[in-house]
Amino acid sequence: MGIIVANMFLTLDGVYQAPGGTEEDPENGFGYGGWQTPFFDDESGAAMVTVIDRIDALLLGRKTYDIFAAYWPNAGDDSPIAAKFNTAPKYVVSTKLTEPSWAGTTVLPNAMAAAHLRERHDEVHLFGSGDLLQSLFTEDVVDRLNLWLYPLTVGSGKRLFGSGTIPAAFRLVGPARTFEKGAVGLVYERAGEVETGNMDDVEARRSEGDG
Repeated sequence: MGIIVANMFLTLDGVYQAPGGTEEDPENGFGYGGWQTPFFDDESGAAMVTVIDRIDALLLGRKTYDIFAAYWPNAGDDSPIAAKFNTAPKYVVSTKLTEPSWAGTTVLPNAMAAAHLRERHDEVHLFGSGDLLQSLFTEDVVDRLNLWLYPLTVGSGKRLFGSGTIPAAFRLVGPARTFEKGAVGLVYERAGEVETGNMDDVEARRSEGDG
């Protein structure tokens, strides 16, 4: 059984909208498109390529698919990212798209259909695609989060975890990676249900240990 991996670029206040360009996603008057660009460096770029090398299939929502399909087929295979994206099987969740233009694309009707991709591929990677990701969270079929956290806040915009997010626990996989311009790479895997407790109990156990 494979896994579904969500790759997200985030501000400190949890916004993922339009990291890559000023015109990428101006929906709702978002005025900070391209906020990721000033923090890019060679090391973080190489780390992203390493993640992309692991992709067995690409899963996208319709909006992100349209952006990728307009850009990556024309980027040239000298780019390792373009080479991977253009040759990997691609899946887009859409109820309206009938004739996808990007070679190797299959249209899926909903998030549950996307969940079954784990039966066909080892690592199915999603980029952006916030609306689809919310549906995948609701169905509890996101197995891993690759989060790239950047040192800025923008105050408004589309956020990774909205009001409909289900309670879920995650565990950190490996050490966090820090990069030259302040970005941090974090990898979390799904880890069961949310556990609760009282700090008084923790302090009591600590005191017993000291005794």
